[in-house]
Amino acid sequence: MTEKNSQHRTVLIVEDSEDARYFMRLELEQLGYRIVEADNGEKAVEVAERERPDIILMDLSLPIMDGIAATEKIRACDGFNTVPVIAVTAHQETDFRADAQAAGFNAYVTKPIDMPWLSELIEGLLV
Repeated sequence: MTEKNSQHRTVLIVEDSEDARYFMRLELEQLGYRIVEADNGEKAVEVAERERPDIILMDLSLPIMDGIAATEKIRACDGFNTVPVIAVTAHQETDFRADAQAAGFNAYVTKPIDMPWLSELIEGLLV
């Protein structure tokens, strides 16, 4: 995605690992995205309501409130039924994928993250 296409688009990164958040933030900021962050599911809901992101990258295994519960709460907020949410997780089991799909995730990405592929996925979901 070119910087022109990503300009003024906000990505909410929800990840409890500071290193993983940093890595995703660095890559996406270079593409021109505005980044907001949360390190647990409860904060994710708060940040989403306040910042109104264009897309959300959500880890599934989070403290306080897991990513599936956080996504369900975000989806219940006004205006969030069409905001794309991508599960970003180390879980490769089909049960997790099915739970994520049922919670309203638009895509499922396993770690380690292939950032060029994730960038293309984000671009496709934002069109």
